[in-house]
Amino acid sequence: MARKRRVRQHVIADLSANHVERYVLRCGFSSEVILHDYGIDLVMFTYDSTGEIEPGQVFIQLKASDNVNVLGDGLTITLPVKRSDLALWLDEPMPYMLVLYDARADVAYWLYVQAYFARLGDFSLPAAGDIVVVHLQKSNVVNDEAIRRFGQYKNAILRQVRRMGGIEHHE
Repeated sequence: MARKRRVRQHVIADLSANHVERYVLRCGFSSEVILHDYGIDLVMFTYDSTGEIEPGQVFIQLKASDNVNVLGDGLTITLPVKRSDLALWLDEPMPYMLVLYDARADVAYWLYVQAYFARLGDFSLPAAGDIVVVHLQKSNVVNDEAIRRFGQYKNAILRQVRRMGGIEHHE
């Protein structure tokens, strides 16, 4: 009698989490894996230079593939995402990073979801189809620099909220 098998998609999904978590840890940050995935796979927490936890978090949605779709320009990757996922991601004030792990190349690419759609200007979620194709730049590689940048995006949002009087800051 045949037993259950671990399929390739499960293997590369785990590899994608491991790939991103390694960079998070190398930067002195931490992450929590979300077991019940409803559009969030990892939550990243940042710490200051003395090791104290900072407020806020970065949300990361992971995708993994053996066959990444690169456009003819050789610089742009297309990735279909569900409109229902976008509804959550675009409503979240903290940064949402969509990460696509290319399992064959052992490299991951990232997209800052809210900033991407803000730049589109004319995008309308209610008018979008069930699937929306996003474009990731091959130059946006997940590495130490990218992870630190994710933390900077989070801190910039917190500064904006504080200026608006939405968060009391204790020193």
